[in-house]
Amino acid sequence: MRTSESYKELSKKEFTRAADKYETAHAGVYNICKKDYPDILAEIEKEPFTDLLDAGCGTAPMLSLLTDRFPEAHFTGIDLTPKMIEAAKAKKLPNTTFVCGDCERLPFEAEAFDVIICSQSFHHYPNPQEFFKNVKRCLRIGGRLILRDMTMGTGILHWFVNTIELPFLNFLGYGDVHCYNQKELQVLCDESGLILESCEKRKGLKLHAVIRKA
Repeated sequence: MRTSESYKELSKKEFTRAADKYETAHAGVYNICKKDYPDILAEIEKEPFTDLLDAGCGTAPMLSLLTDRFPEAHFTGIDLTPKMIEAAKAKKLPNTTFVCGDCERLPFEAEAFDVIICSQSFHHYPNPQEFFKNVKRCLRIGGRLILRDMTMGTGILHWFVNTIELPFLNFLGYGDVHCYNQKELQVLCDESGLILESCEKRKGLKLHAVIRKA
């Protein structure tokens, strides 16, 4: 059975390989991330904010869009993979800080952010409850976590992906850990004292959740 650190090492190796092509026409499977951006942006625009964290920011494609749309806000990106952070820093985005670090141990002060976004990163976290606890600590009262990831709902497909497909991908060198559904997110929220405000299974097997700090 894999340890938390072995999953994280797989993810770092996977995204070190992917960093150079992550935003190119040759991104392969990572092109699916681009389909999340419009829905995330639409969710962010619903409420005013000052400080936003992108958890698992990669090479900062989403933050590139946000700095153009919200020039008065301050942005922070965190990613586990040094090469991803190097590529993000090279963009020299205005009002943006990048940190190489672990989303399960967010190195930020309490109540530092109005919004935390996490897109196609959460399924790489071996200790999801730790991420949720850190989200609660780092969000301001009334702040939101906007979570986008893949989902298979419930039933046999959910079982197959988590029991057969993801372990096979680990064998091939990918750092995927678990694919979540609404019931599992509810448990994580309950345990961390967060509110699962909305959770939808959208087109393309995409999970779209808004999680609130009361």
